[in-house]
Amino acid sequence: MALPLLPGNSFNKNLGKEKFHKSQHWSYCNKVSMLVGEDKPGIGGEPLPGQKLKPKYSVFPRGVGCDAPSWVAFDKQVLSFDAYFDEEVPDKNQELYRIRHCKIYFYLEDDTIQVVEPQVKNSGIPQGTILRRHRVPLPPPNEDQFYTVDNFNIDTDLIFYGRRYRIIDCDQFTKNFLRKMGVRLNCPVKCPDDPYTKERQKLIDSMKPLRPYERFDTLQQFLEHDGHVLRFYGVWDDTESMFGDVREVVLHYFLADDTIEIKEVIPLNSGRDAVPLFLNRKKLPKYGPIGLYQPGTITDRTVLNVFGGLVGNKGRYILDNRKTGAVHQEFYKDCDLSIGSVINVWGRKIVLCDCDEFTKEYYRTKYGVKDFTPIPYKAPPPPKVERKFPPYHGFGSEEDSLCSCTGLLPKPPQKDFKKFMEKDRQGLESNLLRFLAQFITTDPIDKDRKFIVSYYLSDDTIQVFEPPQRNTGIIGGKFLERGRVKKPGQELYKAELSEYYTAKDLYVGAKVCFHGHVFLLVDADEYAFNYMEKHANEFPMANICVILDKLKAIGEPRSREIKQIFAAADPQHTTTIDYDEFRNLLLNISDRNLSEHEIMTLGRYYSLRDKNEMDTTYLLAVAQEQLKKNSFENFGQLLAVLVYNDRSKCEDCKEQVNYKKLVDGLNWRDHPIPVFQTILMPLQYEDEWRGEPPTLPVKKVQYLPLMVDLFGNEDS
Repeated sequence: MALPLLPGNSFNKNLGKEKFHKSQHWSYCNKVSMLVGEDKPGIGGEPLPGQKLKPKYSVFPRGVGCDAPSWVAFDKQVLSFDAYFDEEVPDKNQELYRIRHCKIYFYLEDDTIQVVEPQVKNSGIPQGTILRRHRVPLPPPNEDQFYTVDNFNIDTDLIFYGRRYRIIDCDQFTKNFLRKMGVRLNCPVKCPDDPYTKERQKLIDSMKPLRPYERFDTLQQFLEHDGHVLRFYGVWDDTESMFGDVREVVLHYFLADDTIEIKEVIPLNSGRDAVPLFLNRKKLPKYGPIGLYQPGTITDRTVLNVFGGLVGNKGRYILDNRKTGAVHQEFYKDCDLSIGSVINVWGRKIVLCDCDEFTKEYYRTKYGVKDFTPIPYKAPPPPKVERKFPPYHGFGSEEDSLCSCTGLLPKPPQKDFKKFMEKDRQGLESNLLRFLAQFITTDPIDKDRKFIVSYYLSDDTIQVFEPPQRNTGIIGGKFLERGRVKKPGQELYKAELSEYYTAKDLYVGAKVCFHGHVFLLVDADEYAFNYMEKHANEFPMANICVILDKLKAIGEPRSREIKQIFAAADPQHTTTIDYDEFRNLLLNISDRNLSEHEIMTLGRYYSLRDKNEMDTTYLLAVAQEQLKKNSFENFGQLLAVLVYNDRSKCEDCKEQVNYKKLVDGLNWRDHPIPVFQTILMPLQYEDEWRGEPPTLPVKKVQYLPLMVDLFGNEDS
């Protein structure tokens, strides 16, 4: 009984134009000549009475595949069969036929068949694809039909275009698929031997070469160990010879071909020539008590003289297959190398003292070696001789004179270019610390003089400038040229470099001596305070944590008394006191152990400052000026864009921006703002600072947060 044709498992019928079948013929219908055939159905596609339709494609039972189209359900699914065919050879007496093996592939998606013959070495026959993939018709008299999956089974014959193929086996997938279709598979059969190939193999086996040779196949060793190198560190003790010493070498053993290469480690300034290799890469022979062999003793083949000297000068020589007089030479292998072993390198004894990690892992895996204790072979380094420089002679700078002692070719001293690029002036960052200084003197004229001490962070130079003052009789100007300043009390002619003033040596309250002039730093500009507080790790006088720890260590034993002193200074209980009174209290509490800069840092940290807000009119004036320069007048579109991008659509809320009021304020055409003449906070250029107090001086200090940070939240 034929299985029903499932719509989901039917193959695509639009595969191209097919040939006319012999079952089709011409006939007349309603006096019209037309092509009719045996498989033409009746009205509505129903078969006529007694008519049996032949399926044009493979029919699969229910449960095989899925309801998807065949080219989807059976995509990349191929049935593979092992087959052979015999080919007649009429023009040779040695053979009458040949057995040729092939593979038959049946593609389930479209019932196409492909026949491929595997390549056989030295066959002399063009092999490969015998039958290209296409639908193969059945042999006559059924050439109007094509091969389907039902025509395939083991131990059956298939005829493709007059050539008979015998199926002998198939793969596991094919067997499982055919069993699911209900096909009873036959048992696999053995492929017959090709008589010509069999006779030729017998001939090859019986042949004996006239010149026998041993074949050493090292390809497998090369493929497995190509690039694998064992590394040993050793020494060659040559102290017995004249002017000999201990030489360090590195031995490389190449696992790909069992060759050895040795390199010598030549130390610096040893006076030896830097040769490329101590031993070129080759197999290293072992030498026992026999010693070296003469040239020609070791050869690949051994020749025997049959007649000797019996027949004059003529002789007959044959190849010695038994290798009677051959000399067997042994070479060093990987099993001969280990830490502590001694190898003979053409008469030189080399002791292996250590190896690298790859070598240790190799011997640990292959030979089970676990002890890799190295042998100390390197001599202890000689004591480092301290380099002593001559004292400074007074000509030029100390750094320049020192450079002439460090090398044969004098070079100028190197400047810290990285520091210069980081600390050079960049925009509003001047990287310049300025302090207000006064003379420490009893002279009433010099006592009132003021100086501006400028410290340049880019190159650690100092410059002193005296601002001119009216009615003093002293002409102001540059007091000290910009340069590095040495600290006082140092010897002039010495071998060590002198110490110079650095940034951390300058702070408010510090006493400095510049070339015999003693200054007291009494104040600094706002940028200096901000910079030192920002880089508190470099300036301990501006580090609030260090100052609090210092003050806590001083006042912790009498914390209750200190709290009462600060509370008495605030009779109104405002929690704030004046800065001058705050300064005097800290000086008394610390017994003047706190510097002025530390007290000012505390005052600035706990100060109560008035926050000046920027004038809104000034901001709108600046914005209108910029919009006017750029000729922007499309304020209506600006308002629409702002409203459109506002997702909340809540202009009446206090938290939201009134876009209409904002745009009206920016509209320089309809609501112009007069040109501003004054600014709330006048700009001060740092280059013009003459020692004036900061713009926002510290007036009030909150002492309660200071007490909490020092002594905690305990009540007094």
